[in-house]
Amino acid sequence: MRGMSASYRSIRRLALSAAMLVAAPVAKAEQKPLWELGLGVGVVSFPDYRGADQRQRYLLPTPYFVYRGDFLRSDRKGLRGVFFDSDRIELNLSLSGSVPVDSDGNDARRGMPDLRPTVEFGPSLDFGLWRSADRRRAIDLRLPLRWALRIGGAPRDVGIVFSPRLNMDIADPAGFDRWNLGMLAGPIFADRRNNAYYYDVAERFATADRPAYGSRGGYAGSQFVVALSKRYPQYWVGFFARYDNLRGATFDDSPLLRSEDYWAAGLAISWILGESATRVDYEE
Repeated sequence: MRGMSASYRSIRRLALSAAMLVAAPVAKAEQKPLWELGLGVGVVSFPDYRGADQRQRYLLPTPYFVYRGDFLRSDRKGLRGVFFDSDRIELNLSLSGSVPVDSDGNDARRGMPDLRPTVEFGPSLDFGLWRSADRRRAIDLRLPLRWALRIGGAPRDVGIVFSPRLNMDIADPAGFDRWNLGMLAGPIFADRRNNAYYYDVAERFATADRPAYGSRGGYAGSQFVVALSKRYPQYWVGFFARYDNLRGATFDDSPLLRSEDYWAAGLAISWILGESATRVDYEE
């Protein structure tokens, strides 16, 4: 990986976002600390990029951060800004990103420019579809639309990503006290610029085994994520697994797509180092 400090930050954000995205409790409003802070360690494994047949594994520091502000929040939906919040509809800030790839270490991309990390941000309109009477189970429809920006050098616009998904949160699954299970699933759509960043092959980089290729915008596969976590008095543990199916994607004939099955997983433990003395009414 190129630029290890940048890589660590990007990978840590990816792992924590996936693990915390759907894994926090669904419960009635109660008094909770305004913020909680901790630090731990995590193990993550994932392919170089969606469609790659080579993967990376990392042992990384994993910060634990929860903030329950009126506008800025870090909770079961990740780090976000809340622009509008009602019982059924929320307008949030959605964040995501990708890690850098050293092309010389990837057989499909060898001789091509490295993939720099990206950040994605934009609005997400979230609809609460159903909650159980005890509010321990919930189903939401989330509609994030994000602009992708390449970083790690001169910033560059790399397109738009739309990833609608159904999300289910379950507190105390199968009777396991204070464990939290989350699942989400949905398609991913990306414009031509975003697909081109990962799957295009320019004429000057074409070889006998890697013909020139130009991407189109459209369907970019489907994602399925499951996450499980528990907050103990002094520490937090979490696990996530993600599967993406790229069959039928508009770039499925790119020579850089070596696998139509994308698997990623991570496990983390963080020790709670401190929390705010200020308490706020908060419903996860």
